[in-house]
Order: sequence, then structure tokens, then C-alpha cells
Amino acid sequence: MPHLLFARPPGRGPTGARARGRRRATGGLGRAAALTAASLLTVGLLPGPASAEPSPTAAPTTAPAPTSAPPAAVGPVDYAIAVDESGSLKPTEVDRERAAAAGIALGEVHPKSTVTVLGFASADNESQHPVDEVCPPTVLDGAGRDRIGRCISDLRSRRPDEGQGTDFPNAVLQGVSRLAAGADPATPRVLFLLTDGRLDVGDSPAYGDPAHRAAAGEEALTRALAAAQAARIQVWPLGFGSDIDRAALDRMAAAGFQGGCVDLPDAQPRATVVPDATAVADAMRTAFAAAHCLRATAGGTGHPPIDIEVRISPLTTVGSIVVDKGDPLVTATYVDPDGREITGTTTDPVSKFELSPRDQTVESLRITDPKPGQWRVHLDAPADHRAQLATVNVLWRGALRGSITMAPPSPRAGERAVVTLRLQTRQGVEVTDPQDLKDLRVSAVLSGEGFAPVPVKLADDGSAPDGRAGDGAFSGTVTVPAAATGRIKVSGTLAASGLTADEDRSQGTLVAPAVPLVTAALTLDDGAGRRLHPGDELAGSLALHNADGAPHTLRPALRDTAPGLLAVTPEEITLAPGESRRVDVAVTAARPGAFHGLLDGGDLRLGGKVTVVDTTDRDRVLVDSPLSLTITRPPTFWETWWWALLLGGLVAVLAVLAALALRLRARLGKDPAGLRLLLLDPEGRQVADIAADSGTKRWYAFDVHGLGGPDPRLVRQPGGPYRVQRSLDGGVVLERRGQARARIQPDRPVPLAGGLAVGIRDERRGRTRPAGRPTPPDAGAQTVVDDYI
Repeated sequence: MPHLLFARPPGRGPTGARARGRRRATGGLGRAAALTAASLLTVGLLPGPASAEPSPTAAPTTAPAPTSAPPAAVGPVDYAIAVDESGSLKPTEVDRERAAAAGIALGEVHPKSTVTVLGFASADNESQHPVDEVCPPTVLDGAGRDRIGRCISDLRSRRPDEGQGTDFPNAVLQGVSRLAAGADPATPRVLFLLTDGRLDVGDSPAYGDPAHRAAAGEEALTRALAAAQAARIQVWPLGFGSDIDRAALDRMAAAGFQGGCVDLPDAQPRATVVPDATAVADAMRTAFAAAHCLRATAGGTGHPPIDIEVRISPLTTVGSIVVDKGDPLVTATYVDPDGREITGTTTDPVSKFELSPRDQTVESLRITDPKPGQWRVHLDAPADHRAQLATVNVLWRGALRGSITMAPPSPRAGERAVVTLRLQTRQGVEVTDPQDLKDLRVSAVLSGEGFAPVPVKLADDGSAPDGRAGDGAFSGTVTVPAAATGRIKVSGTLAASGLTADEDRSQGTLVAPAVPLVTAALTLDDGAGRRLHPGDELAGSLALHNADGAPHTLRPALRDTAPGLLAVTPEEITLAPGESRRVDVAVTAARPGAFHGLLDGGDLRLGGKVTVVDTTDRDRVLVDSPLSLTITRPPTFWETWWWALLLGGLVAVLAVLAALALRLRARLGKDPAGLRLLLLDPEGRQVADIAADSGTKRWYAFDVHGLGGPDPRLVRQPGGPYRVQRSLDGGVVLERRGQARARIQPDRPVPLAGGLAVGIRDERRGRTRPAGRPTPPDAGAQTVVDDYI
């Protein structure tokens, strides 16, 4: 009978001791603050001093609370996955169900989240059970992810003797029982249900008379869903195949708890239907991300060996790269944007890594504070294990910061002001990528003394007053109510699935009087597109005027910038009564060490704003100017001194060329080639001659044969007693072995042995040396030269 189905106490249903000997896990659930992705980002203007009391007739000064107030901090989630094991499932479809369940379990980003995995079909006699608890509640720390990956493999298709129907009520009740037992009622609870069919309890005796079992099953499902709603459990059904009752799945989603992690349509429970099991994993991942307030980024698919890239957003604070390998023998290698391979032992001063077991069909790399950019997953496998299609995806959660400005910074009552909210990553980097900006809902509220809050519509569509579409700056206009009497504040509200505002920001001001006593105008240089190296300064000036009869103290400051990366000087300015002057200011980038690798991937675009407040006039805001800087990596030695190195290299090359030219000139200048040696008798008559060549080492060596005979002659003889060489001044040098060198002067032959002499004819110049009688030996001694050695 139907009432017997609900008479069993929680945890004592058909999954008891008969569920293949499994014992219920009793481990405690992780405690943490509940998940949030919608945050009130109060980044406008600070309230005044606490001692200042509002007017008794003033309207509330704070923005109305959002309809779905989010918890204060990100925390874990308790969820259960109920997987259809009915007899209609083919083995390949069960494989896809296993992969889908493993993908979301291993893709969980919080180490204290808890998951329960159930397999369900029907109990067609008293010895059967409708639900298999294949994985008891398991905390998803490192050890838990190992257990989950292994126990999910116990999901299977039921045999005919095990019950092959589809018992949704028992599946929902078992999930509710496990999720309701969580220790922290504030932890979000989600039940996913995968099925290839529709409710089928026609063979289950527990539902009474066979003629009324279908109706009894519907009634039981209604009560089970009511129990889910009472326990604040969302129900996300997923159907695949052609025999799906879409209306029934929609009813399940609508009947469970409707409070989502964020007040956005995509985060509300809904049913999903896909045509077949091949699409189950993608659909399950999408539903999981929506229910869990995560974001899902698709990487790609392919057969090993292959490299698949996937983008990790700079907004990501924690995420998991999930790899459905299709075959446990496929290996995955993870490479970060810097080309570094990430393993289970990788250490990093910023990021933290945790690899799931790698010997299973699905594995994942969980990363805290990951390096943003394109990650690469290299998949490989033995030759006979490459048939299965592999997929890579990322599930992630991120954080946003905001910087809100109002122009003019201290508007008058009745004056129109432009409100701009600029989005930043948690490091203060401006957000401009369309992939990061999509699905954001941004608005603002102006509140203050003397008037009711005024909503401000913000847009990033390029229409005035927004400057440029898609640049991460959302702008709108608001008119300060005429009833405004004092303090005003503008607050920005950000709602986005998977994103949180990491902290509130605000800054206060006062409605300006008709004629302000102190005015300030800031001008910052725009040279080089405001690109700075670490340690550089961006110069500017403040034009100041004090029309008051008392001195005023002003304080420039930087707001909404990452701590320690930028600074502004001076820190304080004093204006004397009636004084007008211009003050130099500078925004300085920190030294390179402060950036901790933020520049490794290229330029860093930092945002924020420069403010100047008048501390004498209750911190009235005089300047509220947005600031956008691009920090570039420090120049290398080559980039700094390339011109000097290039000039030095050029000078060195020229010096070498000059030296080579001189050496070549010297070698060519001393070459005896072109000289003709003339052998002269004692009367000065030529009796023989010989043409000199380049010789050895630019010396032409020779000897005289036939001395004392009738036919003396000159003979080329390497190593001979005589040799000649040109001199650099154009002359000719004769060297006798073992004696000093002598120059052969014009018209003065040099005596040799036996009364003979040698003269020179330079055929290269067309000149002859000498003619006439030989110079006596004692006179020839005057031609000794040592300059030509």
C-alpha cells in the first residue's frame, strides 16, 4: 500500500542492509557559509561621521535589500546524484551516466562539499530494493574524491531478477533523507536526477493494487517532492532518450525548493532533456554549474594523442579542469599558460593544486587562485586505447571588485550626475573580456539624507553616458533630488551566477552648496597611453582654490586599487585662506617585486580612482577621478641599453675593419711583386735581371750565381743570402742575411759580392732604380734602415 512507502524511517528504506552489503557513511558534512553569487557591492560613497544624526524626517539612507539576500561568504554544497539503473539502459548509456556523475563530483571546487551517489530502478518483489546507495555521503577532499571516483563505477543496469522499473519517489526520498541529515541547515542542498524514461512502478507490490499503482506512484512522488521542498532541497531532473515525460520532469523541478544561490533565472531549478546519452555529460555539467552557482567553460574534444586548450578567466578564484578521458588508460598532462607542467607535487607561491586519482575514466585538477589564460591539456594513450572521445572542461567560481565614481563628485541638489561602476578582478585588474562580462546584472542606488532611495540604471552598451561598449565600465545618470540636504551615497549592485563581490567599498560626500568654498581639478599626464614600468611615475597636477576665510586641509588618495601596487603623492595639502595654486601630484607604480609574477603573462591593466577630500569640510569629495594604468614588465638589459650595445658593437666592427684594412695595406704595401732586380757589373752595366714575386711572407729571396765568371746571374732561392721587400713609404729594402737592412736609393745600387751590385726597377710604377755606378760599401752603410724589420 502507498502509505507503507512513507512509513519507513529516513535511512531505513529499500537501501538498507540489502543494498549489496553497503554500509551507510556517517562522516560529518563540511561546515561553511553558504554559497553566494549575488552581492550588494557598496562601492560608492562613504557615510559621514557616526556622530552626525539624520533629520527626523529623512528617508532611509540605505538601498532596499535584494529580494534574495545572499549569504555572506562562499561555502560548500551538499548534493546527491540519483542515476537511473532501469533495464531499458544500454551498457554505453550507463557508461555515459557514470561519466556525467563522476564529472560533476570530481569537478566540485569546494573541498568540504558533500556528495551522495544513488542508483535506482524498482523493487518488483520483497527481495529486491529500488535504490542502490553506491556512494554514501562523502566529503570531497582529496581522499573523498578518490573514493567517489571508484564507487561510481558500481552504477549498472539492473538484471530482470533485480527490478527494472523506474521508481522516482524512492529515488527522491533517498536523496532527501541523505541531504536532510546534513549537520548545517544553511548549507545549500541539491538533488540531481538522471533518467532515460518515465515513472514506472507497475510491477512494484509496495504501491498496492496493480490497477492503481500508477496513480499511487504519482501521489508518492508528490509527497516526496514536498519533502524535498520542506527540507530546502532543489531538484534538477535530467532526461535523455526518446521515452521521456518532459512534463513530469518539469513538475519535479518546480515542486522542490525554489530558492537558488542567486536571484537569476538561470539559477532556478529546471528540467533538461537531451536526445541521447552522448549529451548527458554536457547537460549535467550545465545544470550542476547553474545549481551550484558556478561557471562552466568548454574546452574541446578529440581522440588521443591530442592537445586541448581551455581558458581560465582572470576572475577565477577556484576551479577544476575536468577531463573525461573515455578510457582509464588515457593519460592527461596539464600545462599552465607559462608552459609549466602541473603535477600533484607542483608548488607555487600563489596557486594551489590538487589532482584527483589518475587511473579512472574521469579525472580533474582542482586549482585555487589559478594562473589566468590558456591552459593546455595533453592527452595520450597506448595505440589500442585511442578510440574513445575525450573532453576537457572547466568548472569555476570567481570574484569581482568594483570601483564606482560619480561626476561631479559633490553634486548640488537638483543637479544631474553620471555614475560609473568599473569592474575589476580581485587583483585590481580591469575586466574587459566579453567572456567575463556576459550574464552580469549591474545597477546602482542613490540614497541620502532628505530623500527616498533613487534607482540608477547602469549599462555598458556605448550609449551616452557610457563611453565604450564592452569595456567593463557600466554608466548611467541620476538627478540628485531637490530635497537632498547633506550626505549622499551611491551603491552598486552586482548579480552574476558564479561570481561574488569580494568586499564592499564606499566613500562619502555631501551635497555641494550653490557656491563651493574650495574647488579642485585634477589633470594627469596621458603620455605613452599611461603605460608605466614598475617604479615609474605618472605625473599630474591639482588646480586648487580656497575662497574660504579659513585654511583647509586636503587629502589625495587612491581607492579601489590592489593594495601595494600604486601610491599617490603628496598625502596632504594645506590651502591658506584665499589661496589659489597648482600642486604637482604623482601616481607611482610599486617596485617590480610587489607584482609577484602578475606581469609574467604580459601587460597588467590596473584600475581604480584618485580622490581628493576636504577633511576640513566633513570629508567633502572634491575629486573623484577614474584611473586606468597599464603596467608593463620591467625592461630587460637589452631593451634599456640596446642603443649603447649596438653603437659599441658598430665601433668594434669598424675598429676591426680598420685594423684589417691597415694590415692588408701593410701586406700589400710590402709585397715585392712588380720589382725587377738588376745585376750590375763594376761599370754599372746590366748583366742580368730577374722579376720578383710575392715570395715568402712578402720577402723575395735570391742569390747570385757565377760570381767571378763570365756569366753571373740572379737566381730565385728561398732562404738565399739576399732578399728584398717594399717599404711602406714606397721605397725598397734589401737585406743581407746576418747584416743590417739597407734601402736602395734612387741612382744608388747596393754593392754585392765580387764587385757586382744590385739595382731595382719598379715595373708597377714604371720607375727604375738605379742607373750609374754602384755605391761604395762605406757609402752604402749610410742606407742602413731598421724601420722596416
